[in-house]
Amino acid sequence: MSLTWVRTHGARAAVLALSAPLFAAALLTSPAASAGHPMTAASETESQVDFFADYTDYSADATPPLPPCAHSIPIHCFGADTIRAAYHIQPVLEQGITGQGSTIVIIDAFQNKALATDVARFDRFWGLPALNLTTYAPFGVPDFDPTSKAQVSFSREISIDVEWAHAVAPGASIVLVEASSEKDSDLVAATQYAVDNNLGDVITQSFGEAEKCASPEVIAQQHAVFQKASALGITIFASSGDRGAARQACDGNGVVFSASTPASDPEVTGVGGTHLLAGAGGAYLSESGWNSAPGASGGGFSTLYRRPGYQAPFQENNKARGVPDVAYNADPSTGFIFVWMGMGGVIGGTSAGSPQWAGIVALANQAGGHRLGSINKTIYHLGKSDGYSSAFHDITSGNNSFAGINGFAAQPGWDPFTGLGSPDVANLIPVLIGPPGL
Repeated sequence: MSLTWVRTHGARAAVLALSAPLFAAALLTSPAASAGHPMTAASETESQVDFFADYTDYSADATPPLPPCAHSIPIHCFGADTIRAAYHIQPVLEQGITGQGSTIVIIDAFQNKALATDVARFDRFWGLPALNLTTYAPFGVPDFDPTSKAQVSFSREISIDVEWAHAVAPGASIVLVEASSEKDSDLVAATQYAVDNNLGDVITQSFGEAEKCASPEVIAQQHAVFQKASALGITIFASSGDRGAARQACDGNGVVFSASTPASDPEVTGVGGTHLLAGAGGAYLSESGWNSAPGASGGGFSTLYRRPGYQAPFQENNKARGVPDVAYNADPSTGFIFVWMGMGGVIGGTSAGSPQWAGIVALANQAGGHRLGSINKTIYHLGKSDGYSSAFHDITSGNNSFAGINGFAAQPGWDPFTGLGSPDVANLIPVLIGPPGL
């Protein structure tokens, strides 16, 4: 693995390790003292922490067996090989499209001291090439505290995001930007740093909160950052949450009926969750919306943003942007194998879908020879075309009613539970990149 670390206690020193043209911009984005409501990592208790399993030894010389769920037919958990088969990613990789030349930016909080060794073990197990990873902590991060629930959650999230973005786009470079804390203001500052310094081609964010919990100032700053990213041709993804049509209440007690920010921003492609079943070798069998005991695919309608034009053919409510836009496997009972702190585990939730969709766009960037920018107009146009059924798996069963909150049902085409559905990557990429020369 090729690793570059830029870890400092202020934007000034961090940017000195970069280049002069970036220096002034970074100084302008230095945040004040940490403030704001905390966002929740999508690997936190609202999704899959309870399903983390220390099932085997990933020590340096060990060749661990797969967990029992990977041996069953149909497959009930996924490794790099089976998820590539299920979502038709493997044919793209076999054509030499691996994300080479594209950079995925992952926004997370705090740090993961074991990341280098964990990713190396994950790569060795699945036969992946060494990862070109650069880590920035532009405003500093605290020393890791294993007793901090937030730090442990984001440490785990970092492993999931990096490992699975790499699994989908093994040739892409990855930039990890670590926010100082889980506070929404710090996470937005980290995202702004990535955009202002143009660190990559696609950004993924596996965290969120109820829209009402973020201050108007944070929402305005965040939206401005996303608009700038779109203008630069940067694609942005965010997970839609793991409590169905609800999110954690702002005081941390109970849930409220709410869409999740940042996924609800119209410049962002929100990623919901499904229950994917696959057969021998990962062959796609069926898929339904995710709603099981620990969680459900986040989805609903924004109270902050009006319906964007690209959604007009799919929903009548012109006062509210619907989310998610797309979906990906998320049910912990059909989760993803990953490595964290030297241990193997199985994880689920919309946490894992956002970085994998970022990997898909990295593949498309290489295939098309250019950045895609926001893909929402493209995918919704596809959603009303004859090519929709070959590029997406339309999810038509299930609902995201959860924790006493009535939600929304899956239906043909787009819905505020699983969006337009999950990808058939080999058929989707030609549509994303458009005709040759465009």
